[in-house]
Amino acid sequence: MAIKITLPLTDETVKNLKAGDSVLITGSMLTGRDAAHKRLYELIENNQPLPVDVDGEVIYYVGPAPAKPGHAVGPAGPTSSYRMDKYAPALLDRGLKGMIGKGKRSKEVIDSMKKNGCIYFAAIGGAAALISRSIKKIETLAYEDLGTEAIYRFTVEDFPAIVAIDAKGNSVLAEG
Repeated sequence: MAIKITLPLTDETVKNLKAGDSVLITGSMLTGRDAAHKRLYELIENNQPLPVDVDGEVIYYVGPAPAKPGHAVGPAGPTSSYRMDKYAPALLDRGLKGMIGKGKRSKEVIDSMKKNGCIYFAAIGGAAALISRSIKKIETLAYEDLGTEAIYRFTVEDFPAIVAIDAKGNSVLAEG
């Protein structure tokens, strides 16, 4: 049975979630992929303000397809998370609480997750159309020039995911 969680994540929620837990997420989350992460990282490296506040946020690694009439978004499946591994620790140090994607994470990311009390959710690859049904609203926040790789805010209801790596570093990806 899935655990229903509401965003923003609290420290208590993060602490209580365990690797392997199935969750249904409701609330609002950021989105971003490689190009947006690179820009955010460069701003951090140059001590510049970010265009979005990541403190307490969850970010979904997705480049959503255009919406069909009557829908908030088109298919919105997860992208491979390892592509954000270079940038993730800097964002976690800025207060990012959760990440959603697919695939393994580097040791550096897992160490930063443990240090910062963060969680990594796996969304179901290949289920982009199913996932898009849980997305009720989409708002462009930054980097509109990146098209589908811009930073958006998704409002979601019962977004399905699995706790892939918990805040203690336990991983279903490493354990099978």
